[in-house]
Amino acid sequence: MKILILANKFPYPPRDGGAIATFSMIKGLSQLHHDITVLAINTSKHFYDIQLLPEEVKNFARFLAVEINTDISVIGLLINLLFSSIPYNAKRFINIEFEKKIIDLCMNNHFDIIQLEGLYMCPYISAIRKISNAKISFRAHNIESEIWERMIPSTNSFFKRQYLRILSNRIRKYELSFINSYDLLIPISLKDSQWFVDMGNKMPNVVIPTGIEVSTMTNSSDYEYPSVFYLGGLDWMPNQQGIKWFIDNCWESILEQLPNLKLNIAGRNAPDNLINYFSTKKNLTFFGEIPDAKTMFLSKAIMIVPLFAGSGMRIKIMEAMGYGRAIVTTSVGMEGIYASDRNEILIANTKEEFINNVIELSTNKYFFNQICQNAYNFASAEFNNLRIISLLSDFYKNNIT
Repeated sequence: MKILILANKFPYPPRDGGAIATFSMIKGLSQLHHDITVLAINTSKHFYDIQLLPEEVKNFARFLAVEINTDISVIGLLINLLFSSIPYNAKRFINIEFEKKIIDLCMNNHFDIIQLEGLYMCPYISAIRKISNAKISFRAHNIESEIWERMIPSTNSFFKRQYLRILSNRIRKYELSFINSYDLLIPISLKDSQWFVDMGNKMPNVVIPTGIEVSTMTNSSDYEYPSVFYLGGLDWMPNQQGIKWFIDNCWESILEQLPNLKLNIAGRNAPDNLINYFSTKKNLTFFGEIPDAKTMFLSKAIMIVPLFAGSGMRIKIMEAMGYGRAIVTTSVGMEGIYASDRNEILIANTKEEFINNVIELSTNKYFFNQICQNAYNFASAEFNNLRIISLLSDFYKNNIT
């Protein structure tokens, strides 16, 4: 099949969850011998010079990009809030030059499938319909409105809470406006699939989680035990809220029992106020953005994911399991990852649960080793990328005839 993939960020290098999800899909479809073209918005925040693409990556697909400034501005946000019904998150990705490039590709190529990576590619459906008979597939990475709704209870500022309510309501209406406008739906989890059904989806759908290549991961035994680490984009508000909650509510209590334990934090684009906050905390080292998350996975022992707002799947959790690491996360962090509490992973939704789980993993090496081995086995069985993409390939073949 000839497949065109449209993305709101360039998928290489695959360092954050969205890029990993898209790149894994591209690689898997290529390995199944499909002809892939990728057209991405090359934002200033996630800019990548396509000329630097490794030859191996170039073999997976034909990569194209349109440079667009999607930076958030206070003036732009305010104008959007007052004079537009389209959520600002989406408005930044609507661009006439990107649409022209889509039209050009569709007029000069025959595609069997045009796959939209996420909600913010859906505004281009109407333009695609006018010039292409390809099946349009919407890959829903998450339920966008749910992310912002879940942030409201933990937001202290009255004005910020009001803005989040407005934003989440607008995004919900925006999501609903595209229901059934596509031909095929690919939610990333069973929970998200049920949401679309409840909202009226009538189109064929198949749940396709993000896959990883566990066989390429090194399950090292040369790591610092006990040690705690956190990996995540720190320009994303749910991650900022989560790690601050853990430090404010749990870290000091953990240190009272384990005074030599270290917390290692890595993440891109942390704001200055968060960096300054980290600098005041005991036994905490902030690394900023690290070139390769693999170094953290291989050198540290216990990963914490204190996430209370979000949607879709946490790919960093999947990666950590693939490297055979113990993870403590919330029920929100677990969504889409159907592992068992205290078997492959530890679930904590309160400060007491986080404190107790981190201490138990740090002091009971036998239990820690069990969790790590079970996590690795689970990832190997459930997250195999080629197996997952084969399901998608079959789904497409059955729906283009």
